[in-house]
Amino acid sequence: MHARTWLSVFSFPLVAAFTLPVIQQGEQAKAQPKPGVKTPPQDPLAGLSDIQDVLALVQQNYVDPPDMEKVVSGGVQAVLERSHPMNAYLSAEDLRLPDPGPAEAGLVVVKRGSLYATVLAVTPGGPAAKAGIQPGDVIRKVDGDSVGLLSSWALERRLRGPEGATLDLYRYNATGDLTKTSLQLQRLPKAPVTVKPGAGALLVSLPDLNPGRAEELKKALAAVDHGQTLVLDLRQCVKGAAEEAAAVAGLLGAKGSLGTLQEAGKPDRDIAVAGTGTPFARLALLVGHSTLGLPEVLASCLKKGGARTLGEKTPGLGVERSRFLLKQGGAVELVSRRWMGLGGEKLDRQGVAPDQVLKLADSDDVLAKVLTALQTPAPAPAPVQKAS
Repeated sequence: MHARTWLSVFSFPLVAAFTLPVIQQGEQAKAQPKPGVKTPPQDPLAGLSDIQDVLALVQQNYVDPPDMEKVVSGGVQAVLERSHPMNAYLSAEDLRLPDPGPAEAGLVVVKRGSLYATVLAVTPGGPAAKAGIQPGDVIRKVDGDSVGLLSSWALERRLRGPEGATLDLYRYNATGDLTKTSLQLQRLPKAPVTVKPGAGALLVSLPDLNPGRAEELKKALAAVDHGQTLVLDLRQCVKGAAEEAAAVAGLLGAKGSLGTLQEAGKPDRDIAVAGTGTPFARLALLVGHSTLGLPEVLASCLKKGGARTLGEKTPGLGVERSRFLLKQGGAVELVSRRWMGLGGEKLDRQGVAPDQVLKLADSDDVLAKVLTALQTPAPAPAPVQKAS
């Protein structure tokens, strides 16, 4: 039997062991037992004795002497990834590893399945962009190692290192060819908030929602005419902080709540928005495949507030991870928080769909194309299908 086969065999019961308590925790508040009906006992650890038997059989009968530590850690990682591809198991040795370095490849990837990762975002001007890597490309190997053997945590580390270090990526590009691409890692400068004026309109590009962005945006908009159209470009906006997203929303006239944060074992929490800014006459949003995490929450908030949204659907990564230490010295990183939009939509599943699909090339005059699109009526929203 191949190693991956028996790894999958014993990892299936572990899925229940890891995920069932979390699922039950959320469902107990919803599903109360009917009067007079006895609730059957549920044991989330049922089946663990089978796993112990499988491990013993592997150790005693596998054709080659197996490294049982790798067998167990590999099985745990498989379980975690079945729950969410961003979950990761870290050994005690992993926790002792030094920081890989300040230089980056300039791309964001997420594991898809057990064999590859998909490129979600590419930093303009970074090593990956210079090498022709684009969102949607599929990474098969990193420095000769299969992506399937790397956790999300390990994969993210591989994309960083000392300045000038070489990183080899084996990827499937848009034509389906597997090619080797060598990158030289470099320190990436902080991209600024940019403002491009047009005829009665402004195009504002926001690179991320890291601390300080709201103040930077406030200064950039201090002297502009708010009686015009503001087009907020979030197509390359990657990650950030909830407080910064709420501050940006407030600058643009939003009030009330940014969205709802759901966290395992805690009550839902709304993130307040203080509407301190002066609204523009019209607000439009540009979103796309590289609008990730908190920028998706910001886009959902502004869209609910009436902003016309154009571009392409966001990937649905409105989640956050937490690290939990294990008794034997390792740790697990789990997706423990989920963002929900103001309409109750789960942003880790459906992302943000634009009101109007608008595909833009690098050579396009973005502001001109958006203004042209805004002159046409927004398509009627599709009817919401109720879950059965």
